[in-house]
Amino acid sequence: MKNQLLKVATIFFIGLAVVSCKKTKNETEAKKAEEVSQINTEAVRYVAAIDSSSVTWKGFAPTKSHNGTIKISEGYLAFDEGKLSGGNFIIDMKTIEDLSLEDKEYNAKLEGHLSSADFFDVEKHPFSAFTITGVEEKNGKLMVKGNLTVKDIKKNIEFPATVAINDATVTLVSEPFTIDRTEWDVKYNSGKFFEDLKDKLINDEIEFVIAVKAEKG
Repeated sequence: MKNQLLKVATIFFIGLAVVSCKKTKNETEAKKAEEVSQINTEAVRYVAAIDSSSVTWKGFAPTKSHNGTIKISEGYLAFDEGKLSGGNFIIDMKTIEDLSLEDKEYNAKLEGHLSSADFFDVEKHPFSAFTITGVEEKNGKLMVKGNLTVKDIKKNIEFPATVAINDATVTLVSEPFTIDRTEWDVKYNSGKFFEDLKDKLINDEIEFVIAVKAEKG
């Protein structure tokens, strides 16, 4: 009987690990920050419409997940001869919001914890940023490369995105992509740094979707 229970438990936890792995989409590799090329003076700039732009996030543990949004406080996209050539966004970390919990008290505790030194230490690091360093097509997809700065740590990442443009507005929407939070010194309950966490384990991967609407400025 004990052996059977052990086998069942083993299968159960392997299943959880498989499910967790399937949740990882477009996993990025954090690389050394790159220099930002000067934007052509003739490039057309589109200023981010703050109320229509946001970053959505999703964090995972082996048996549950949470999701929410973070607001973009300012930013722009630059287009050279109709093609995306640069851009920069400031992300207001004070606006971290959880959308997965209906219990207001628990929700407030989670948002407070995400803002604390355990995670993003918003008091010391109120803003994050993403600056485009390159754009190219790979395997039929538009790949956006840029320096992501979180907690004053700057590293280069790359993700697929769709860009639509007309005379007055443009939109940039990324596919869901993941980063390894520990690369930006967010190590709370990471299996890489802490042992025997059991049900307190939190996956290192955070999934993001960037959605920006910008207007010609």
